[in-house]
Amino acid sequence: MGSRNNKIIVVMPAYNAADTLLKTYADIPKEWVDEIVLVDDFSRDETVEVAKSLNLKVIAHSYNIGYGGNQKTCYIEALKDGADIVVMLHPDYQYDPRIIPELVKPLIGGETDAVFASRMLHKPLSGGCLYINTLRTRR
Repeated sequence: MGSRNNKIIVVMPAYNAADTLLKTYADIPKEWVDEIVLVDDFSRDETVEVAKSLNLKVIAHSYNIGYGGNQKTCYIEALKDGADIVVMLHPDYQYDPRIIPELVKPLIGGETDAVFASRMLHKPLSGGCLYINTLRTRR
């Protein structure tokens, strides 16, 4: 990435994502990311094992706290790890992770404090409207 001075952390709120996590992870542009944190919300599959095999930082809830609670854990962990920019990416490959550079550029450049991606702007995928949000944590 060159001269960027922002710590960028990708957080992944996960629930039963073992089948899609590897593909999602493989397409993350690693040169744009300093750390990846997966927070598992008591999955019934091998999500935690797959994440550990990828050497991700893994936080595993001991019971299911729901999507909102999982998001909170994601943000808390990113802030504890010193994130300047947090990218929330669902590990189910509802979004193409290769768009991360385009999402963080306006944050790095100081043009905005938040960027949201929408699957509804192009051909929507089945399963509802999920999003990637990127936030700058401090000015």
